[in-house]
Amino acid sequence: MIAAEDTRHTRHLLQHFGVATPLLALHEHNEDGMIAGLLARLDAGEDLALVSDAGTPLISDPGFRLVRAARAAGLRVAPVPGPAALIAALCVAGLPSERFVFEGFLPAKAAARQQRLAELAGEARTLVFYEAPHRLEATLTDLAAAFGSDRQAALARELT
Repeated sequence: MIAAEDTRHTRHLLQHFGVATPLLALHEHNEDGMIAGLLARLDAGEDLALVSDAGTPLISDPGFRLVRAARAAGLRVAPVPGPAALIAALCVAGLPSERFVFEGFLPAKAAARQQRLAELAGEARTLVFYEAPHRLEATLTDLAAAFGSDRQAALARELT
């Protein structure tokens, strides 16, 4: 079986390649409620692939609670390496990458986002953020306010 963040995206890909494996949705709104049933199926010998809409599963995507529960239950969890926008962005940014902080998605609400950026203002390591296109302009404004004009930055999109 395949657990997908958005079955519409994954179904399209599976149909293109003629894959008929059963597909189910696993996302931030249902993950907690799905874990017990999925663990029971895994314990019964079924296989489960966890896929994301883009990039590497669990990198700012749902699934970590399921993986944590599977490991706690003694079930084998195996990664299938693939592209991650985080690493691709670091590779092309021209910023120091030997030590970095991955923040994932900043809070959507302006006040919470500004608070988090203020907390990070003294961080010397390279910072990596994900952001939704519709919030990008506001976030860039908040980043400039928090870090000033001397902090180097790079913007990357559609990397995976």
